[in-house]
Amino acid sequence: MKSLRCLLTPLFLITLTFAASPKKDSMAIPPEPKLLTWSQQIAVREGWLVKRHAMILDLLRKYGVDWWIITNEEFHDDPLTQYIAPPRPYTGGRDIFLFIDTGEKGLRKIAVTGFAEENVKKFFEAPDDPKPAAEVLPSLYNEYHPKKIALSFNGGRGVTRSITYTTYKLLADKLGPDAESHFVPAADLIEEYSDTRLPDEFATYTDMCKVTEILAKRALSSEVIKPGKTTVGDVRRWLYDEMGKRSLSTWFQQDLRVQRKGTENKTSRGFLAVAPEEVVIQKGDVVHLDFGITYMGLNTDWQKMTYVLRDGEKDVPEGLKKALANTNALQDAMVKFSRPGRIAGDVYNDVMNEMKEKGIEAKVYSHPLGFQGHGLGAAIDYRAAQRPEAMSAAKKLRDGSYIAIELNSVTPVPEWDGQKVFVMEEDPAYLTNEGWKFFVPRQTEWYVVK
Repeated sequence: MKSLRCLLTPLFLITLTFAASPKKDSMAIPPEPKLLTWSQQIAVREGWLVKRHAMILDLLRKYGVDWWIITNEEFHDDPLTQYIAPPRPYTGGRDIFLFIDTGEKGLRKIAVTGFAEENVKKFFEAPDDPKPAAEVLPSLYNEYHPKKIALSFNGGRGVTRSITYTTYKLLADKLGPDAESHFVPAADLIEEYSDTRLPDEFATYTDMCKVTEILAKRALSSEVIKPGKTTVGDVRRWLYDEMGKRSLSTWFQQDLRVQRKGTENKTSRGFLAVAPEEVVIQKGDVVHLDFGITYMGLNTDWQKMTYVLRDGEKDVPEGLKKALANTNALQDAMVKFSRPGRIAGDVYNDVMNEMKEKGIEAKVYSHPLGFQGHGLGAAIDYRAAQRPEAMSAAKKLRDGSYIAIELNSVTPVPEWDGQKVFVMEEDPAYLTNEGWKFFVPRQTEWYVVK
């Protein structure tokens, strides 16, 4: 008996320990990463710039371009300036950055700026006494006679069509009488440059996702939301203030959506409509947050859901749990079918076919992340897939690229008398040979306001 007790006791203790283990708290707030000071950010980003410049010669040759020109105008920065030049303020009336494939001598980088800048000289040929563009440009053109000069015009996105008409005509005039005939759109070059993530960016971006998660989780918690008192505008303003405390900015206004039992969901362009700021969050509400931050020249995009417990409730209704599980199944399909080299439109079709088989009403509108929140690259998006001529549907997924896995499912909830509830989720992820991987764990349990 003694030997039997010795065998049983450890097993009993293990069972007791397991049974007593605390349930995972979906609202637990992890430690917040420490962000860099502004001067530290500049130093790190200039280190990244060295590696980005090392990509350019190969890109020029891949796209058959001899020159690539980016122009920055006073009070009208080009979206690419801080990614091809040191990320500092530029105050010249018009600053011109040229990348020239010289052939055997490799890449030549020249800055034609209004003012001398020490840090620009680290990356470009830039004299202490800058010469005017009217003198520099024709001299370079006559030296190299480029066949193709890539400029940011005629692209499908803002960053690929950013050159102003006046600057376009100035370049055509100053370079030489036949120069304009050699101008070509730089869209493909810009997209690959923008959608190529550096390994060095990974740790920073992971910290960004952690900060985004922490602020979103706090905003959707009892810390901020007091049922019957807190308005949608109160939550929005709280997020603005928290970003201000951290010297963070954002690339879009944070939005909240509120679903309520017995209240018809208003929609906008096929999506659940954003709630007006005066809406007071009540017990029993389902609240959705769309939020992202800008830091170190990169952007996050985040959507999460919380439930406000009713009096007497200790947990989220089972029907809402099922609704979240359906959106998780949609995320699983995105991971399952996405691989480097796959065509974005094919991935979308495979995902939606699986949702149809599972009987899940779903919508997918995922987009690249990077220099812009709605970044350049291959989007897995219902709008592109429905337009056969859309270039984005035919683009291939790029290994290592970042994406916002943005999507939703709509599920009838028995506890809401069969009323359909949207569960909208969005998580930054990066592409590997095993599919998308989340920077931080996705939401698999409802956030809760008690």
